[in-house]
Amino acid sequence: MRSNLPRLFGFLLFVGMMAAGYYYNLTFVQLGLEDFGTSVLGLSAQTVARDMALLALMTCFIAIAFGWWMQRLGWGRNFRLKLQLSFAVVSTQTLLTLICPLVATEAGFIAWLGGVSLTLGVGVPVMFSMTLDLVPVRWRGGAAALVTASAYFFAETLSSEWTFETFRRQSLIMLAGGVIGMGVLAFVRHPWLDMLARQHTRPEFAMGRFMRLGLSKWRIPSLILIMFGIYFVDSLGFLRLLKTPIYMDNAWQSSDLDTRAFIAVVHVIGALAAGALYPALRERSLFLWIFGTFALTHLQYNFHIQTGSMNAVLSMPMLYALAVSLYTVINFAVWADLSTPDTIPLNSALGVALSGWTATFLSTSLAIHWGERLPLDLHIRIVNSLAMLFFLAMLTLAFFEPVRFHRRKTS
Repeated sequence: MRSNLPRLFGFLLFVGMMAAGYYYNLTFVQLGLEDFGTSVLGLSAQTVARDMALLALMTCFIAIAFGWWMQRLGWGRNFRLKLQLSFAVVSTQTLLTLICPLVATEAGFIAWLGGVSLTLGVGVPVMFSMTLDLVPVRWRGGAAALVTASAYFFAETLSSEWTFETFRRQSLIMLAGGVIGMGVLAFVRHPWLDMLARQHTRPEFAMGRFMRLGLSKWRIPSLILIMFGIYFVDSLGFLRLLKTPIYMDNAWQSSDLDTRAFIAVVHVIGALAAGALYPALRERSLFLWIFGTFALTHLQYNFHIQTGSMNAVLSMPMLYALAVSLYTVINFAVWADLSTPDTIPLNSALGVALSGWTATFLSTSLAIHWGERLPLDLHIRIVNSLAMLFFLAMLTLAFFEPVRFHRRKTS
């Protein structure tokens, strides 16, 4: 039992670290910064949209460049160095979050976003590459489920007001604890940390689920494209719903804690279900479920808008929460299962930065832009059409198996 304690500690360290990081990005960065730009700085929606797109592109470039640099220097195998880099990232994020109210102009906002991009870009390959140090292959679905469930549960239950100052205050409390914890882990010597630093050499950690049968050269690019589509559809729809009081006041931003708790619990159930399904199903089947749920969700919103009903239906945010939890679990698990300790920094940077950050913030920028030019019903119809298009594509792939020809042996 004692021999398993270091491994359990590493597993919980990964879950806590990634859940905190995702909570910060989900709340303060994606939602809080838009409110900061428009409400605090008084910038136009179009200006904020442009600045958010700039954030996405800078973060993507830095993540890929730093992931390539880590891979070139072999840092994917240096666990202690990754802990020290994580400490630097969390410390810098804490400082940036603390001084954010000092920003008073758009030029200052762009300069501040540059600092945020640097920390996010470095943090992606560093923290995601620790999956191979801390989480064995058979536990990765469960780890991703706990990360997703924790981040969404607290993001939904702690805040009824989605404002910059609310998210900033919550983030600072979390980041302060992160600085202390990561500082201890980064610079204190302990036998458990030495043991964790060697785990990536063991086959149950190093040999990912999708590496055991060989990896096609198209596997990673195709998954990046699919995940890009998921993140793009999600943010493009949700950011417009965020500006529609009937859908927020009766769901995610409800003053009734029971309503928010219901959505939070749905997030948890969806995450746990995805964690159980991840090791059992092929990724094609998982993506089929995700796009199908998104298509059904936006179809419900579309019908609701067309009928002009003034009463929101709780099944709409429920389906949305399920879809979001499903794809988030896959995003936290799949890149490690496509990598080795040598390739994980660049693969995770490509996967998370291109499919996650770029898609999320480009669609966020587009949603802000469309918010002033397109009526709500047309916006949601476009999003639903995109979700249905991806669903039909995945449906085709799910039932299509490439024909393999095997040469007969002759004696």
